[in-house]
Amino acid sequence: MVNGRAAGAAAPEIGAGSSSGVGVGRDQETKGKGGARGRGSRKASRPRFAFQTKSENDVLDDGYRWRKYGQKAVKNSAFPRSYYRCTHHTCNVKKQVQRLAKDTSIVVTTYEGVHNHPCEKLMEALNPILRQLQFLSQL
Repeated sequence: MVNGRAAGAAAPEIGAGSSSGVGVGRDQETKGKGGARGRGSRKASRPRFAFQTKSENDVLDDGYRWRKYGQKAVKNSAFPRSYYRCTHHTCNVKKQVQRLAKDTSIVVTTYEGVHNHPCEKLMEALNPILRQLQFLSQL
């Protein structure tokens, strides 16, 4: 019983001590505010959009220009996942392209982020029309 009382007396002192209580609070604050370690260190997630397309081609033309920066074998799939980044100098959008293992005719394209520039193919298509409008407005 003496040992039981000593342990019982020691437990409240440790819990009531200011240094241990503050230490726990600091760790929780650090995690919550984005500290160097733990779950709080993740950046705010960028929006992700996934599209399933029935296609024979793995890479579909979406109007933007992409640079391939990696490829990875995926578990339980005979098809690798390819990683692309938008080539516009201020744009940080990434996309992943992978063919489904269950239905090989379907390609899953996942976009991460939002483009901060106009679609290059769209602008190329609109340039002749815009030039004609400028010419007509000058008359």
